[in-house]
Amino acid sequence: MTKPPTFDSLLNPLLAAMRQLGGSGTVEEIYEKVVEIEAIPEEVLAMVHNPERGSQTEVAYRLAWARTYLRKYGLLENSSRGVWALTANGRDVECVDSQEVVKVVRAQVQKDSRRDKDASGSSQDSECVNDFEEDEEWKEKLHRVLTQDLSPDAFERLAQRVLRESGFVAVEVTGKSGDGGIDGKGIARIHGFMSFHVIFQCKRYKGSVSAGAIRDFRGAMVGRADKGLFITTGTFTPAAVKEATRDGAPPIDLVNGDELADKLKELDLGVTKEMVERVKVNDEWFKNL
Repeated sequence: MTKPPTFDSLLNPLLAAMRQLGGSGTVEEIYEKVVEIEAIPEEVLAMVHNPERGSQTEVAYRLAWARTYLRKYGLLENSSRGVWALTANGRDVECVDSQEVVKVVRAQVQKDSRRDKDASGSSQDSECVNDFEEDEEWKEKLHRVLTQDLSPDAFERLAQRVLRESGFVAVEVTGKSGDGGIDGKGIARIHGFMSFHVIFQCKRYKGSVSAGAIRDFRGAMVGRADKGLFITTGTFTPAAVKEATRDGAPPIDLVNGDELADKLKELDLGVTKEMVERVKVNDEWFKNL
């Protein structure tokens, strides 16, 4: 089986993807563009980084590291809304020396780690002092809770709550009826004027949802709703993504594990954000006394 690309080998494809996207893009848009540029085989895209700890694929995991390194190198920046963009320096760079980027970033992280070491005098591991690792930690814990601690009924109720908090009305869970794989239904209200009847399926997966599962879901929803919504703790194979948006077929929106985690965080449902105070000494201030 073909091995997934290393994170440093994705640095230049990532820059190329950013340029093709017009200089900015969401994580999903960047992922799809890099996959297209590199023509990564579907069997590689289906590999999950650590099925016991989360739903993120190996390629997505390594691409996240590539984004982190290019951000620390000064070529990328990201907003609180999850949009990544080329910096002024990044727009002027066609390609980079991947070994040089890794060398410079790791040296900078080690320098920062030594400067900010804790009161005990021990510094954190240089590879872990970054936003990406912190982001992964809470998502891995959430994934374990959703896939191991929650019952199927509780997960359906969670999906119901998420939809209600997101503006849906008349949300019902119907999973116990065994209605062709349909777990619930609701009405999506758009700006108070338009509405769409939506049927949803919510499944706890540790791996990837296949195109066959999407086809089965569509078969159950045909003629009964305007749109379908498939929510999973796992991921979707590229074939599943294509099937969900196939021309001439009823559209199905997909929500993977990462997107579900971000939505729970946004809605403050079981995921709370804590502000940690960080105290720093401004030596320049004292020099000016």
